[in-house]
Amino acid sequence: MKIKKILVSQPNPDNGKSPYFDLADKNNLQIDFRPFIHIEGIPGKEFRQDRIDILEHSAVIFTSKTSVDHFFRICEELRITVPDTMKYFCISESTAYYLQKYIVYRKRKIFYGNGRFSDLMDLINKHKDEAFLVPLSDIHKAEIPKTLKDQKIKHTKAIIYRTVCSDLSDLPVTDYDMLVFFSPSGIKSLQQNFPKFKQNGIKIASFGNTTASAVEDAGFRLDVKAPMPEAPSMTMALDIFIKTHNKNLKK
Repeated sequence: MKIKKILVSQPNPDNGKSPYFDLADKNNLQIDFRPFIHIEGIPGKEFRQDRIDILEHSAVIFTSKTSVDHFFRICEELRITVPDTMKYFCISESTAYYLQKYIVYRKRKIFYGNGRFSDLMDLINKHKDEAFLVPLSDIHKAEIPKTLKDQKIKHTKAIIYRTVCSDLSDLPVTDYDMLVFFSPSGIKSLQQNFPKFKQNGIKIASFGNTTASAVEDAGFRLDVKAPMPEAPSMTMALDIFIKTHNKNLKK
């Protein structure tokens, strides 16, 4: 079966630019986007049950813009005024600048890394005396709290938002020739929304080792795995696979 129609389990690109559009033009494909999961904030009432006092902490570690949004949301719900002395350690420069949505940036102590948590730890270790709060999702990289614990950084893990399966009941999932996933949660959503789903000739592509493992653990066949040395992005991996697959069908 020639690959003509692909479903990417992410939101539709909102800037009108995406390597997926180039991939579609190049290979004469129809590529649709639909997020299989979404984020929901933990209500302030539920957060209180964890008995975490935000104001007992002198610094916050942000690993994403989503964590920024939900940290300030929970503070507002609980009527907490974050002191000007609070320090912010951000995974990247773009996450740091995103703080301007909530605070006067130039008047705060803000530190940021280059996108990798291991590099951010270099900055955190220079401020070992701080009491760090780490806002996270219910599904997060175990590396983060583990690294902080191993390096004896005083911290509190705060679960303030969760990853939830989206309602896909209106989606004709079996109409697609290929499904593209980026997290184990996406695979969980597929199973939850379509418990009778049979892969048959539908190709499945995944990004990252944990997603690949989730595909195989669910009993599905993994056809495309990214990143690869020759294809560091999902679109590059798809381009290589589709060209080879469609070419072989002509033989």
